[in-house]
Amino acid sequence: MHEKIMEVFQVLHMNGGVGEKSYANNSLVQKKVISMTKPITEEAIINHYISGKFSTTLAIADLGCSSGPNSLFVVTELIKSVHKICKKLNLESPEFQLYLNDLTSNDFNAIFETLPSFQENLRTQMGPNFGPCFVMGVPGSFYGRLFPPNTLHFVHSSYSLQWLSKVPEGVENNNKGNIYLASTSPPSVVKAYKEQFQRDFSVFLKCRSKELVDGGSMVLTILGRQNQDPTSKDGCYIWELMAMALNQMVSEVFTDII
Repeated sequence: MHEKIMEVFQVLHMNGGVGEKSYANNSLVQKKVISMTKPITEEAIINHYISGKFSTTLAIADLGCSSGPNSLFVVTELIKSVHKICKKLNLESPEFQLYLNDLTSNDFNAIFETLPSFQENLRTQMGPNFGPCFVMGVPGSFYGRLFPPNTLHFVHSSYSLQWLSKVPEGVENNNKGNIYLASTSPPSVVKAYKEQFQRDFSVFLKCRSKELVDGGSMVLTILGRQNQDPTSKDGCYIWELMAMALNQMVSEVFTDII
């Protein structure tokens, strides 16, 4: 019997909705990171205008937008920065094309339901000269092409690129008791994860290089660690705890069966 194996991009997503356990209500750390990188993002947008690359339409993509308040928080701050620099340079505010991307299983409906209030708040804050704003969902993996050539002026991605496109080949039977890198992972597993990230990131950059206009910009925020040990607790501790919990659950099931 043929068994269909589900790809990562078909099943992986943050917890949707707006309930107690939803991503929308459990993503404060991610919002803080976005706020921390705000000066860098603003500088990139401002430099785009100072360099003379004016456009009547500005296309912005947030890759790995997830769902909840953070999804529109990023683009709201970008729009404010553009509006501010346009007023300073006595330029007309452009029309905005906002592309929100995540995997196909993401809860895009939760985002779309907030769009009326999002648009109203922008008009209130920006005033009558604020340009039209068009928001589009773009479901799909960013480890592949998402847009036609020369479409985007600015790409943003925060805390998303640490997710690989798939489980590295050859680690399933060589990383017993773990669901990610851990102190007990052999060197071959560490090497497999490293090489998979290198392949994925190269594909990501190649795709975006085709989709960005000449002179376009990107701001990418990626989860890192404070030392060179790939199995340090900086990046692996939470996964070790999760592996312990899953192993305990499996053990309890087998005990009940016996």
